[in-house]
Amino acid sequence: MSVADQTLLDRIAQGIARPDLPGVKASILTSAGELYGTRPVLDDATPPTGFDPAAAALFEALVEGAYLVANADGVFDDDERRAFEAVVLHATQKHIDPSQLSALLADLAEQLTEDGVDKRVQCVASTISKPEHQHEVLRVSALIAYISGGVSEVERNAMLLLAHAFHLGDAEVDTAIEEAKRALSDSK
Repeated sequence: MSVADQTLLDRIAQGIARPDLPGVKASILTSAGELYGTRPVLDDATPPTGFDPAAAALFEALVEGAYLVANADGVFDDDERRAFEAVVLHATQKHIDPSQLSALLADLAEQLTEDGVDKRVQCVASTISKPEHQHEVLRVSALIAYISGGVSEVERNAMLLLAHAFHLGDAEVDTAIEEAKRALSDSK
């Protein structure tokens, strides 16, 4: 991994300062991922100490939102998958086991195939109600899109679907894309 790639991954984990969202000091993906990493494996009868089902649902919805954008063009090849996994694993400071992430991505692929994009967008929107969490979905989606070659029109349209489901305007998508572009240029 190049220094630029490592710097970009660090920026995702840190979050991007948002003057309009004071108090958000780190990536919500990082925070939720740390708690998700304590999720019980298989059929453990007793959840481990620190497991928070709400944080797990938030983490899954954050990842799903970015996954929907990454799949907007109908292609999620091995290179895109590796970049996506690298971003999520790094952002969660590797509190999540790669096998957990692989299982989650397999579930997301199955749900997308069964339900379609519109229903999955609504599921994400119904789980993510706080504005700072909604902005995080857009931010991470834009950063992942840039890592895999830039935000295409179809990816931007997927981000717009998410934003509208969150009751956010087009400007929020443009802001997330610009922040991702700055983060990428700052990492070079």
